[in-house]
Amino acid sequence: MMHRHDETHQDWIYRTMICKNYAIYLSLCDKFRNFARKLKIHILIEKHIVLEDIDPVVFYGVGNSHLQMLKALFPKLRIVARDNVIRVLGDEQQIAAFEESIEKMRLHVLKFNALKEEDILDITKGKRLNDDVPDDVVCYSVSGRPIKARSKNQQLLIDSYLENDMLFAVGPAGTGKTYLSIALAVKALKDKSAKKIILSRPAVEAGEKLGFLPGDMKDKIDPYLQPLYDALEDMLPAVKLQDMMEKHVIQIAPLAFMRGRTLSDAVVILDEAQNTTPAQIRMFLTRMGWNTKMIITGDTSQIDLPPKAKSGLIEALHILTGIEGIGVVNLTQKDIVRHKLVTRIVNAYDNYDKEINNERINQD
Repeated sequence: MMHRHDETHQDWIYRTMICKNYAIYLSLCDKFRNFARKLKIHILIEKHIVLEDIDPVVFYGVGNSHLQMLKALFPKLRIVARDNVIRVLGDEQQIAAFEESIEKMRLHVLKFNALKEEDILDITKGKRLNDDVPDDVVCYSVSGRPIKARSKNQQLLIDSYLENDMLFAVGPAGTGKTYLSIALAVKALKDKSAKKIILSRPAVEAGEKLGFLPGDMKDKIDPYLQPLYDALEDMLPAVKLQDMMEKHVIQIAPLAFMRGRTLSDAVVILDEAQNTTPAQIRMFLTRMGWNTKMIITGDTSQIDLPPKAKSGLIEALHILTGIEGIGVVNLTQKDIVRHKLVTRIVNAYDNYDKEINNERINQD
């Protein structure tokens, strides 16, 4: 009969043999590698490279032209790409050089939303790219177009955002206040100075009753937020934008559901603020948490509230102008960047409003 002591001793012997065999195995692997290097035998390895935070379509090029170019530049590697994952098989040193080039290309796409064939050649040949973003550029659109201020007041808006934690951008339609605000938010997200973007808008119809809207809450509120979606789609690849929205990195928050929240580590944008009531905008402004910037945009000439209702934006500007940490930028007709007719239309309506006001004053 075998005693417990004998069983334990046998187990110890068995473990010792395994450890010795494993040590021998590791030693043989090292010897084989050294032997292979001396004989110039290449050991093939496989690696998966994930393209994070960028649109694979931009990276791979039209018709996978960039991918085909990479295959030609690294002929000894077997390269297969699917979605945002590149699988590469080949020599360890060549894979290391390939991975370094891929990372430089990824960072270039992340910054400029574009990749040219000459960029790929320069990166693979070890040349230094001019990746410095000009000081006047906020970020780049999905087409690679630089987004920057196009007027003096637009530049003032950017500067005021950098200097203050809360910014009121007020001006007529077409002055770029919403578009620039979202560009600043996207830049903060890419620079990792903010963890999320929160967009809000009051659900007020522009002079007409839309009636019952089908669908869930998102479906009901989406028509009011479409201008914000348009700006985001111009700055973020569609796949990345969808992913950010699903992960709540970019949040669409109806103003009516903001009460009780504390918004921290975010860039928060309230658009069309002229259609908020004093109670709504007061509630919104007090949601501000740590490491948060708020941008409030509006056009006081396009108020869609009921006739006797008071605009929360006008009241907030009256109360908060001059407070430290709060910037106010007033854009004018000279800052309009839409079709030239928009400027003429805005001027014509302004003149008409002045005539009506003068007639009322004379009647009184």
